[in-house]
Amino acid sequence: MVEIAGDKVILKTATAEDIDKLYYWKYEDEEQEAKKWNGPYIPEVRKTKEEYRKDWLEDNEILPGVPESLIICAKGKPIGYVSSYWVDKNTDWLETGIVIYDKNLWNGGYGSEAYNLWICFLFTSTDLHRLGMSTWSGNARMIKVAEKIGMKEEARIRNARKVEGEYFDAIKMGILREEWEALSSGKI
Repeated sequence: MVEIAGDKVILKTATAEDIDKLYYWKYEDEEQEAKKWNGPYIPEVRKTKEEYRKDWLEDNEILPGVPESLIICAKGKPIGYVSSYWVDKNTDWLETGIVIYDKNLWNGGYGSEAYNLWICFLFTSTDLHRLGMSTWSGNARMIKVAEKIGMKEEARIRNARKVEGEYFDAIKMGILREEWEALSSGKI
């Protein structure tokens, strides 16, 4: 069981109750506000609650003892999650992400703190050389969060994402271990 506490959020291993709450946010919430920002260009197949639970509870490690995802809790309730996935395990290319479903907590520092805790956890729990993140140029908040924790833009693929008939750039950002270590020790 992993639990990482910050000032505003707690990252933790998911319980069945947490997963059910995220299922509500992801599939049943009428507004679906987060889907306007979190990869709106990727068609999403709706899963049953049982399929969603299974995805969370089975094979949820990127490395032994290191979870693929953790729930973000704030004000005593689950509000989203942080995640990671392998682009190429042979070259240690791991991408990371975050989604906060509760729009009432956007722009309050919850995402920045959660993402920073997640990146710190991944670097301290593994020997990975770099961590990355992918988004689209229309998601200015995610880009700002990534910059705030020290990620740098590594690639911009022009007009690669189409959202509601308009083209946006695909953005790749990343941080190297030595950059994270320098930031963590106050050198940068």
